[in-house]
Amino acid sequence: MSDDAEAMPPGQEAPSKSNTARRRKLFAILVLVVLGCAIAWCAYWFLYASKYVSTDNAYTATEVAQVTPEISGTVSQVNVVDTQSVRKGDVLVVIDEIDTRLALNQAKADESMAQAQLSAATADLKKASIDLQRRKALVNSGSVSADEVTAAENALASAKARIDAAKAAIAQARARADQASVNLGRTVLKAPVDGIVSKRTVQVGQKVQPGVPVMAVVPIQDVHVDANFKEGQLKDVRPGQKATVTSDIHGSSVEYHGVVDGFSGGTGSAFALIPAQNATGNWIKVVQRLPVRIRLDPEELKAHPLQVGLSMEVTIDTTSDGKQE
Repeated sequence: MSDDAEAMPPGQEAPSKSNTARRRKLFAILVLVVLGCAIAWCAYWFLYASKYVSTDNAYTATEVAQVTPEISGTVSQVNVVDTQSVRKGDVLVVIDEIDTRLALNQAKADESMAQAQLSAATADLKKASIDLQRRKALVNSGSVSADEVTAAENALASAKARIDAAKAAIAQARARADQASVNLGRTVLKAPVDGIVSKRTVQVGQKVQPGVPVMAVVPIQDVHVDANFKEGQLKDVRPGQKATVTSDIHGSSVEYHGVVDGFSGGTGSAFALIPAQNATGNWIKVVQRLPVRIRLDPEELKAHPLQVGLSMEVTIDTTSDGKQE
C-alpha cells in the first residue's frame, strides 16, 4: 500500500479515476448547454426579437362626442341612460319648446305687420307721386304755388322713407323668425354619432345652459390604441407598419391586427400641467415615452368590442413596409 493511501483517515478512499472523468463530462455538458442557450438566444434576437418592439403601456381611446345644448331651457324629456347604445340621429334629450315657439310666432306676427306697413307705404307713395306730377303741371299756369309743389315733394320723400322702413322691418322680422325656427329645432338634442351613452348628467325638469355638456356618446366602433413606447424603441417605427394588439379584457387568445397611424406631437411630460424643468441643476435623465396611435380593424372590433381606457399590449413589426393603407 502507498504512503498516500496509508495517510488517509479510516473509512475514506482516494477518488477514483472514474469519478474524475464523470465530473469532467458533466462540466463539459454544462458548458455546452450554456453555450447552446446563448447561441439560441442570439439567433432569436437577431432573427426575430430585434425586428419587433412591444409595450404594455397602452390604452384604448376614441374621439368622444359631447352632447351640448345650444339654447337655454327646461328639459322635458330624457330618452337614454348610461351604457345605452344609440344610433346617429336618435333623440336623446328634448327641451321644452314653449318659449322658442312663442318667439317664432311673435316674429311671424311682426313680419305680417311690416308687410302691411309696406303695402300702406306703397299706396302712399303712388298717391304722392301722382299729386306731385299734377302740381308740377299746373305751376306754369299759376294755379299752384311753389309751396304746394314743395309740400308734394316732401310727401313723396316721406312715402319713400316709410317704404324703406317697412322693408327693413320685414328683413328684421324674417331674421328673428329664422333664428326662432333654428332655436326651435335646437330644443331636440340628437346623437351626433353611433355609440354608447356615457356621463349622463341631465334630468327631467333641469334648467340647461348653452355650452354645458349633458352627456357624451362614445363611438366604440372607432376605438384606437395609444401605445406609449420608450423613445429608444422608436428608431425603426414608421407610420403604416403592422401591429399586433391584445387586451387584458379578452386575453391573449383574441388578437387585433392594427396599423401605426402616427406619432403624438410630444411626450406626456411635455404636455403635463407642470412640465419638467430640465434646465435646473438637479436634472436627472428619465427615459421618456412617446404615444403612438394604432388603428384597429373595424371588423375585429365588431367581433370583440372594446371600451375606452382598457389596458392593451402592442407589438409592432418594424420589418413591414411602413406604407399607409
